[in-house]
Amino acid sequence: MSGTNQISIMVVEDDGIIAFDIMIRLQELGYPDIEYAMSGEDALHYLSLHPVDLIFMDITLGGNMDGIQTAAAVRGRYGIPVVFLTAHSDISMREKAMDAGPAGYILKPFGDEDLQTAIERALSSVPTQDHIATCV
Repeated sequence: MSGTNQISIMVVEDDGIIAFDIMIRLQELGYPDIEYAMSGEDALHYLSLHPVDLIFMDITLGGNMDGIQTAAAVRGRYGIPVVFLTAHSDISMREKAMDAGPAGYILKPFGDEDLQTAIERALSSVPTQDHIATCV
């Protein structure tokens, strides 16, 4: 896929095997610039030093912050789109997650098409610098 290699993606997942699988899938889809964090705290620390274009985040993370809290902090501080990855399909968890303003929500298990669609949708909703300049 041409042009995708310019996009930097972070995977925030506390299960290393699942994170590795997601990262391999993203690379196979043409996204070689992938960062990884095991906790919300690690993700926020990394983002304070290095911006990314998109984050795939598990809702249930170990540590002091779950994925929902981390996504809300990311949105408030950096405006980076977050796509939730979760095995939780119950309505109450989904409603709680939606309060964080995610750019997407994917249920595990998911396929490569789910990842690609989430990337396209999330990034199409982010204004570009050119768009921002024309709106000023």
